Amino acid sequence: MNLFDVYPLYNIAPVKGEGVFVYDKAGTKYLDLYGGHAVISIGHSHPTYVSALKGQVEKLGFYSNSIQNPLQEELAGKLESVSGCENYSLFLCNSGAEANENALKLASFHTGKSRVIYFEKAFHGRTSGVVAVTDNQSIKAPFNTGHKVTRLVFDDVPSLENELKKEDVAAVIFEVIQGVGGLEEATTNFYTEASKLCKKHAALLIADEVQSGYGRTGDFFAFQKHGIRPDIISIAKGMGNGFPMGGILIDQAIQAKHGLLGTTFGGNHLACAAGIAVLDVIEKEQLMENAASIYSYVKSAAAEIPHVKSLKGRGLMIGLEFDFEVAPLRKEMLFTHHIFTGAASNKNLLRILPPLNIQKEHFDTFFKALKQALKNFSESSPATATNIEKS
Repeated sequence: MNLFDVYPLYNIAPVKGEGVFVYDKAGTKYLDLYGGHAVISIGHSHPTYVSALKGQVEKLGFYSNSIQNPLQEELAGKLESVSGCENYSLFLCNSGAEANENALKLASFHTGKSRVIYFEKAFHGRTSGVVAVTDNQSIKAPFNTGHKVTRLVFDDVPSLENELKKEDVAAVIFEVIQGVGGLEEATTNFYTEASKLCKKHAALLIADEVQSGYGRTGDFFAFQKHGIRPDIISIAKGMGNGFPMGGILIDQAIQAKHGLLGTTFGGNHLACAAGIAVLDVIEKEQLMENAASIYSYVKSAAAEIPHVKSLKGRGLMIGLEFDFEVAPLRKEMLFTHHIFTGAASNKNLLRILPPLNIQKEHFDTFFKALKQALKNFSESSPATATNIEKS
């Protein structure tokens, strides 16, 4: 049986990971500055994480959510303590798309409304409801296009207010820092006004922190910088350091009722063990503080490279923007310098999403390789060289 051809694949197959590095079967060592789309939060094969999963699977790997699971309560308590988000309830599921689906469903249940507002360049997932609020028509099947959704310009308060005045909006969903969309972030004024307008017009504010959460920006959640309190917060990616898990934090004003939400695998024993270990490491190793500190270092280093036109993002959610398309540069970094980086819908953006325990010396390696790659392009590729010289 063949695999369904979903992605164009690089001819690299990692078989081992350790810290901020992965290794292929030939033993080639790669610096991982992408973390599998920001999933690897505390580093590959962290001993605390490995020990927690091994110990739990030796006892009990899974049972259904029809019985009590004290690990879920432990995870919820730990999450409240580390994140500082009080008076929320936690629902656990398996992925970011599933988290956002449940967030939208719950908002519709709570408000009795059905329309959802989303923003240009948004990416909230590929399943039916959330792909409808993702700004990419090429991944929407006819089945996905029947939802009541409205796309607005990001950071435009008047447009948002005009739509909310129609009083049929169940939720406004947004990424504080857009991931696939190119690390765009709106102003604090936009987020605070959006929060006020949602309250005024009885719509729920949903912060998609699937990629930007879990300490990646230097705060536990990216929205915390802006001083708002979303009604629902969706989480996934870095939550399990590679173990599939997701969830939503639900303001306690939203009342639970049996049957509103449900899951088979969500919050299973292994997932909770992984999630607790991640939070323990983030707290013990001060990884949020590290993300903020490393960003300052990266900002200074990037300023010394004239080809870098702008630096986007915060913490360890970083975008280096050039005035040429970076796909050849990414391949050069990967195959010549053995460094993983990421792309975005902005084809001029090199996306950096490393494990949160990365150190300055790893970025020294990256910037040295980047300078060499840019030099190589100037010497070997006339077309690319022209663009680089313009920068």
